[in-house]
Amino acid sequence: MTAAVVESRRRQDYIRPVSPVLTGPAPMRRQSETLLLVPLLPIFLIGMFPMFLIALLGFFGLALFGVLVICVGLASSNEAHDNFNHDVIVHGYSRGSERKARASDMHLAARLGLRLEAVGAAMIITAAIGLCYAG
Repeated sequence: MTAAVVESRRRQDYIRPVSPVLTGPAPMRRQSETLLLVPLLPIFLIGMFPMFLIALLGFFGLALFGVLVICVGLASSNEAHDNFNHDVIVHGYSRGSERKARASDMHLAARLGLRLEAVGAAMIITAAIGLCYAG
């Protein structure tokens, strides 16, 4: 072999990988997970200020948060009753076991709503006591 042929082969070995694993398509690059959070950034920035405001209001903010929790409890309870009534109206009276299962789901959601209302009332009472003693 001449020196030119040997030099040509060295360049080809350098350019082309020897391993058959590396001759396939290029491996996928790992993308950053932070790009997934970019669309949520405006929501976070808009929602951040009311939370800071509630925290800065002190006991009045706690009472305001309690009112919001009570509203969530009432909405949850109303939605449970609405779903049950919708099933009865649309599907009619079904078998006893199915009707009992739907009623059980409604009672479970209504109990969760009552618990949220109780927690909200406790927050309002705590805020009132805090305003009386701290003010």
